[in-house]
Amino acid sequence: MDFTFTEEQVAVSEAASAVLSGMVDPGRVATIEATDDRIDRELWGALAAADLLGLAVPKAYGGGGLGLTELCLLLEAQGDFVAPVPLWATLVLGALPIARFAPATVAARWLPGVVEGRVLLTAALSGTADSTSGLPAVTAEPSGDGWRLSGHEPAVPQAHLADRVLVPARTAAGGVILALVDPAGEGVELERAVTTNREVHPHLSLSEVAVGNGDVVAGPGVGREALDWTLDAARTGLAAMVLGVCESALRQTAAYLNEREQFGRPLSTFQGTMLKAADAAIDIEAIRVTLWQAAWRIDSDLPAAESVAVAKWQASERGQRVVHATQHLHGGVGADITYPIHRYFLWGKQLELLLGGPSRQLSRLGSLIADRTEASPAIPDGPAAQSPGGR
Repeated sequence: MDFTFTEEQVAVSEAASAVLSGMVDPGRVATIEATDDRIDRELWGALAAADLLGLAVPKAYGGGGLGLTELCLLLEAQGDFVAPVPLWATLVLGALPIARFAPATVAARWLPGVVEGRVLLTAALSGTADSTSGLPAVTAEPSGDGWRLSGHEPAVPQAHLADRVLVPARTAAGGVILALVDPAGEGVELERAVTTNREVHPHLSLSEVAVGNGDVVAGPGVGREALDWTLDAARTGLAAMVLGVCESALRQTAAYLNEREQFGRPLSTFQGTMLKAADAAIDIEAIRVTLWQAAWRIDSDLPAAESVAVAKWQASERGQRVVHATQHLHGGVGADITYPIHRYFLWGKQLELLLGGPSRQLSRLGSLIADRTEASPAIPDGPAAQSPGGR
């Protein structure tokens, strides 16, 4: 298959890089990290003004009508600059499933605000991603013309700032719904939690929280499909951020090794540093090709679960290897938290484990392969099953 980007996709990548490069630098990121909210609202406004927040929002709601691939190009650019804005939470976890599964009335209420930069969204997916059953931790009980949600979800990205949190919940009949919850609503509690890369991902507790049918994105009939699709899109988006983080980390490391001298020679001329950098470049290419395959399959409405598991494993396993190597190649300065490269290590580590680290992805991939094998016709026993060369 040909993963050459279209002119429109190249334009998206260039526009994202232009906005981010013009506003994001290590000093600005450090300043934002010292605030309570930990997001750059001025940058968020600039991204909205550049029509980048509505890339995958349908044109009917003021967006560009594009897909996950274009969002991944934006997320790759974010990783490149480790920009402190809730792109993944709002655009992938929130806006994408609303655009795909929500009734038109629900979509019309929230998506135009996303495009304009007025609305922040997120989703509570960590509990489901970490569950061996694949079912949400939150329960949903029918109540009048809606539902009552109860349960606990850990580490909800930027929930302290979100206008709504997309919460998956399991019903007594074994179904799943996806509902929008007001994080400031009655029965909702947020416990502040700071992540490895200094973002705020509060823990969410729900106690008999009333949700009307007008806030249901996907009911029991399509809830399971909507949740699985959202998790696949979310994991693919994480892989895109990892790609950007690793590309930038290696680029900065190459510049450092060319400038820094030891024994009268640049560090880049030593075999040990060259081999580590070469290994990192190979790892990055593996992340890149599996990421774009997963995004392409999702945008093409093809079965994507296995491709997503592979892409997330590559991003988690190889991504962590890259950021560790690039920090190590900086020597002592790599451990200096006033020096930019440390931030790429922290982002790489955080993204590695979000929605399941390498072991979780291998387990998931094994289950998917086993399910596929069980669904395939059995190979008959006896001579008829032998190949011509097997006699």
